[in-house]
Amino acid sequence: MHGRPRKATKQEDPAAAAAKSARLRELQSQLLHFHHNRIYTKEAVSVSSKLLEINPEIYTGWNYRKLAFQHNLKEVSDTDTIKSAIEDELRMVEVALRRNPKSYGAWYHRKWILGQKLVPANFDHEFRLLDMLLEADARNFHGWNYRRFIARLKDVSEEEELKFTMDMINANFSNYSAWHNRSMLLSKLLTKKVKGFHEEESILTDEFELVRQALFTDPSDQSGWFYHLWLLDQTSTPHKPHLVSSWPSDKLNIEISSQFKEKCERFPIIFCFNQQVDGINLATATVNSKLVSSEHITWKPLSANNSTKSKIWVAFLENFNKYCENSEEGLSFEISVHCCESIVHLKFAMKLSHMDHQGKNRDGFEELFLWDCPKSQEINPYLVSSDQWRLRVESVEEDAKWHLDTLSAEIALFKMSECDEDSKFVKLTLARLLGAHNSIKSGGSSYFEEILKLYDDLIKLDAPHYRYYRDERSLVLLDQLTSSKDSLVEYSSRCENSSFSCINPQLCINFSGLNLTRIGFVERLLWVQILDLSHNSLTSISGLEALQLLVCLNLSHNQIMSFTAVEPIKSLQSLKVLDLSFNEIGSHPVDTTRYLCSSPLSHTCDVPEAMEELAKENIQIGDFWEAILLFKSLRLVQLDMQGNPVTNDRFRVLVEKVNPCLKWLDGKPVC
Repeated sequence: MHGRPRKATKQEDPAAAAAKSARLRELQSQLLHFHHNRIYTKEAVSVSSKLLEINPEIYTGWNYRKLAFQHNLKEVSDTDTIKSAIEDELRMVEVALRRNPKSYGAWYHRKWILGQKLVPANFDHEFRLLDMLLEADARNFHGWNYRRFIARLKDVSEEEELKFTMDMINANFSNYSAWHNRSMLLSKLLTKKVKGFHEEESILTDEFELVRQALFTDPSDQSGWFYHLWLLDQTSTPHKPHLVSSWPSDKLNIEISSQFKEKCERFPIIFCFNQQVDGINLATATVNSKLVSSEHITWKPLSANNSTKSKIWVAFLENFNKYCENSEEGLSFEISVHCCESIVHLKFAMKLSHMDHQGKNRDGFEELFLWDCPKSQEINPYLVSSDQWRLRVESVEEDAKWHLDTLSAEIALFKMSECDEDSKFVKLTLARLLGAHNSIKSGGSSYFEEILKLYDDLIKLDAPHYRYYRDERSLVLLDQLTSSKDSLVEYSSRCENSSFSCINPQLCINFSGLNLTRIGFVERLLWVQILDLSHNSLTSISGLEALQLLVCLNLSHNQIMSFTAVEPIKSLQSLKVLDLSFNEIGSHPVDTTRYLCSSPLSHTCDVPEAMEELAKENIQIGDFWEAILLFKSLRLVQLDMQGNPVTNDRFRVLVEKVNPCLKWLDGKPVC
């Protein structure tokens, strides 16, 4: 762990190993007999001791001793007897730890015994034991966890424990556990603003100086690099959640078509925060409008696991089309959300457009929607309006200068350092520093190209972790493409065959062929209705659930392996056109994302009626239940699944039955 090679185990004499195994089986058999029959005599407990001395990893042995301990002291009030029983258990744990200092069961048993608080603990003895164990292996995280437990039990101050980490680091810069414990303690002290820890900037500056000594003493050791990453996070990430974008954006005037008005039953108002938040509901949000009140708004967090916390919240205006009919002048809204120890205000207005497309059918998809929007086509910049582009920018904090100065100093230091230029740690840290600098300083010069080159180098330099570097590179590239209106216009095109309308009916964002493996910065694309992500290397579409206005989505020619990998599109109620052709759905027998999503297997959703109806019609649903759960929640008009191993005649019949609105399947009209 953490860069240290494992030591090969010594080969035992075959005869001795056989005798040991036989003895172990005999003791296990006796223990199970005592355990099942609830026999807790002194002789029975002695058998568990002998078993755990040989193999401390037998959890049943530790569980049996807990039950025996409780049973034998159930009616005992004599302090000496209780103390003797506790000492016996603690001695047993020490014997086991000599056998295996990293035995989970042994460490937990010791914490459990002391946690009963039947007699005062001998803290001096516990700390001496820890000193001996950490002297033998200073990075034994079990020992560090136990030290935190004992420190809490004794009410040792966090300042005192922080000094201990400093002593351990001074003794050995490579002590990963000491650095980790130091980060945990400093986080608590800075959050509580304990005396001597009020000036966060000064504390972090000193910590940067400390970790530099470790980095340049042994650049190949991981311990200091991980601590530097923690310091970078403290320097560049806001401690409190805040709103980063919304749709509609503040003070936006929206023109909607009569077609959109008629078909939209739930109008989405989207809020994107920099961190997960919870508690947004009718009690914490107010609506100021002539026709609409707070009771007409339904708040929902968008999360894959049905969590009550999310970075993305949607307020659905129910019966939107009816409100539009009752208002010839349009609707105006002012929403206030009490969240994150502050109040978020959002004001926007909507009115009916008088420039609906002429000659277009009102249904919108009688003709096949084609993804033939050329990326090279010239686009007028006004199609990406400044109103749609506007992100919510918080006021610059007074200490922003310190953050930028610190990051700039670290960047300069690593560029000028004499560390190995081919060190993956140097390149990765520099890429993270440059990215953090970009995230704080808007406008002016940016480091996008330099960061992309660093990740290209890392992909070649550190092949075992190339997937991580590709994901990070994808995020940097999307950050670059969406960082300004001008850069985004280059990836926009007109879709002349688009016959629906809301904001920009002819604007398609084309991110195809960019070798993307991960999606990010969706908070800058909340207004997008047509999105082309084809010919990439996506295996998941996490994040797209924020694009509540999305009508057409192209995910063809990616590396999507299952229907559960596209779970986020269940939240896209406006989605009409979906292209999943030429992926890998059905080619992998093991679905690694299945239990991350809502399903009957995890009892997080009910079996829909559609499954029962299909079963009655003798349609084999066993191989396609994920597809049923996915497509039943959508109202697709056009679907393309060709080129996936899952696609066959049975699958097509099932899809048509589950999607009664479907008009086009795999490029052919549905009869």
